[in-house]
Amino acid sequence: MQNETAEILAAIQAGNTPAEDFAHLKLPESYRAVTVHADEAEMFAGLASRDKDPRRSLHVEDVATPELGPGEAIVAVMASAINYNSVWTSIFEPVSTFSFLKRYGKVSELTRRHDLPYHVIGSDLAGVVLRTGPGVNKWKPGDEVVAHCLSVELEDAEGHDDTMLDPQQRIWGFETNFGGLAHLALVKSNQLMPKPAHLTWEEAASPGLVNSTAYRQLVSKNGAAMKQGDVVLVWGASGGLGSYATQMALNGGAIPVCVVSSPDKAEICRAMGAELIIDRKAEGYKFWKSETEQDPKEWQRFGARIRELTGGEDPDIVFEHPGRETFGASVYVAKRGGKIVTCASTSGFNHSYDNRYLWMNLKSIIGSHFANYREAWEANRLIDKGMIHPTLSKTYALDETGQAAYDVHQNLHQGKVGVLCLAPQEGLGVRDEAKRARLLPAINRFRNV
Repeated sequence: MQNETAEILAAIQAGNTPAEDFAHLKLPESYRAVTVHADEAEMFAGLASRDKDPRRSLHVEDVATPELGPGEAIVAVMASAINYNSVWTSIFEPVSTFSFLKRYGKVSELTRRHDLPYHVIGSDLAGVVLRTGPGVNKWKPGDEVVAHCLSVELEDAEGHDDTMLDPQQRIWGFETNFGGLAHLALVKSNQLMPKPAHLTWEEAASPGLVNSTAYRQLVSKNGAAMKQGDVVLVWGASGGLGSYATQMALNGGAIPVCVVSSPDKAEICRAMGAELIIDRKAEGYKFWKSETEQDPKEWQRFGARIRELTGGEDPDIVFEHPGRETFGASVYVAKRGGKIVTCASTSGFNHSYDNRYLWMNLKSIIGSHFANYREAWEANRLIDKGMIHPTLSKTYALDETGQAAYDVHQNLHQGKVGVLCLAPQEGLGVRDEAKRARLLPAINRFRNV
């Protein structure tokens, strides 16, 4: 570790370092980061997605510290987390992220910094502000923060009602460079939110992307606008995204029907408070007869099982993210006038369904992507209030990020997988011990499962 980095870490760990001292800490000229390389973008050509190994493509190396621009901040990253976009980046699917960086580099002279032959990845962080650029007033050096991953220019009218509709909307660390799987990160200041004081660095880093995504998808008026009493079918209900949807459904007075793939995952859902659970593996649901033909009889069997659990009700909302494998079933089982809200396609991007069940029953398919700043702030507030909890199951060292991404790619994990960046060990960063003690059982639900 460089002298400058060691001094930054010492100031953070002291816990009482004044803001002016943080402002005078020297930034290192380079820092450790997880990267992919542009000249390796074809390394997995010809392989099936499942056979592409992030451990081969992800590098941990020193990179140059970027120039700080107006409205931006440089953050010392104590911990980060793996998201599915980290997996997509590492296997260069659906396209190489270097196409995103090249496009972003053409926006302005300042954004040219992002168009590099390497990509520092990662769309979550918890850490401490070190520097702020001109025009930043809300945040100062020494502030303990988490970051949401919406990068937006806000120079176009389309983005001012909902920033996710801005033509220059991007996901930080996926469609931009200098992401959170590193010792330092470059963010826009409007990505920053207060770190919940009762959480460790690794716990605070884990909810950002998925918690905000679930909030917009399920709760927001821009998504499904869930209300009390709604029956919500949650695919992958114990996973990184589904676990937050399950919590939000319960917290908001809805009735989650949790779809999982093992008894262990079912137990996690019960620990969160869910009662209606379908173990799709144990019950043998196979929605595809072959690579090209779905099985409507399995949709019917699945719908009957849901009604058996709910006392005869179909889902008001289907929380969709697996995509190709499940989408036909999702459209079928939603109630008349119901909503299928989708934010991803982890099993494949090409969805097919029987449109008769959609149009003749007045159902709606809603596309949802991450969250705007207000939605991300509200989702983080729920974490801070102890109403929604991190779902961190395991934490890796920065040098082990390839293995962490591999585990997520192969679905060998539960909840979220964290990565320690500058933090030398787990368990650091808690500022409110009393609040933590009260909430600890819920915080630890996913640990070592």
